[in-house]
Amino acid sequence: MNGASPLPFGDVFFGWSWLDAIIRIVIVVLLMTVVVVYLTYGERKVVARIQQRLGPNRVGPWGLLQGFADAIKLLIKEDIRPRAADRWVFEFAPFLTFIPVLMVLAALPFARDWGVRNVTLGLLFVNAALGLNIVGIMMAGLGSGNKYALLGGVRAAAQMISYEIPLVISILCVAMVAGTLDLNAIAILQEDRPFLLLQPLAFVIFFTAMLSELHRAPFDIPVAESEIVGGYFVEYSGIRWSMFQLTEYASLWAFSIFGSVVFLGGWEFPMGSDWGWGWQLFLTFVKSLAWIIAVMWVRTTVPRLRIDQLMSFCWKVLLPMSLVQLLMNGFILVYDWPQELLTLTSGIGAAALVGFVLYRTARHPSVAHLVGSYKRAGAAAQ
Repeated sequence: MNGASPLPFGDVFFGWSWLDAIIRIVIVVLLMTVVVVYLTYGERKVVARIQQRLGPNRVGPWGLLQGFADAIKLLIKEDIRPRAADRWVFEFAPFLTFIPVLMVLAALPFARDWGVRNVTLGLLFVNAALGLNIVGIMMAGLGSGNKYALLGGVRAAAQMISYEIPLVISILCVAMVAGTLDLNAIAILQEDRPFLLLQPLAFVIFFTAMLSELHRAPFDIPVAESEIVGGYFVEYSGIRWSMFQLTEYASLWAFSIFGSVVFLGGWEFPMGSDWGWGWQLFLTFVKSLAWIIAVMWVRTTVPRLRIDQLMSFCWKVLLPMSLVQLLMNGFILVYDWPQELLTLTSGIGAAALVGFVLYRTARHPSVAHLVGSYKRAGAAAQ
């Protein structure tokens, strides 16, 4: 964090930058833990609502303490290590999946001058740190001594390496328009208009690639229980298994804040500078919550892809369209054409991509079977 701290400790209280950083990291970790607990609860309630179920409703009022009960259960569960596992690789893998997410959260701005540290190259730093996650995942798959875990790790590696390319290109498209890699500066530039309106295609590509990076449906191939019985962490139990879950939901939270800063104006739009830090924190909360609910909604409505479909969609659809977006941005910005052309060209590309996805989804065998079942049920009722 640059400038005077709005928090009454650290460099303001003692003038020690290292103490300030430690206190901020502790606060972020504690906040992340609470957020993850309620994200698991929230997803179960949102999915239950979409599927016309009740969801957790027993532990505490409206089931609000269900996440803490699950956390206590995982803490006291037996920690088992397979006999064939590589001990050190197996035990260190969960930590190497969690640490990159913590690095990302340390560089994200939650409001103006609210964060652990403001990194000048924050856009590149976040993408680089998120890419380190693959090391822990591969270690978990290789060190478990289980062929299904190994298969899940290999699938995750191929998937993450592939979708990392269009994700980074979509971010570079925004960096071209903003002219900076500083996340705080990018948010401030969106005071009057979020970059979503200028780069809708980059937004759609980023959101899709994010789902793949998080191994969320319909890109949850690395943990597909029907094929590889749980993926790269199938041999983990207790506290070590919970660290993978913590990493998944913490990554979802980090991606939601990162995406809202880059595309939705973050804490700046609308009226962030005028209404103070309370309104800025509220904007960050609302936008990240809307982002997370959208991810949960996709999980319940889009069928899982096959591994060949997943890879083809990246290399044959997302990557070419992201390169087209990058090329069009270059032409418009170099020749100083009106910014409305950014919205026009990117909007046409976004509509084409969404239309293609909807068309292919409607032709998916499971969707066609479901639609046919509804039609037969309606005909029988008549």
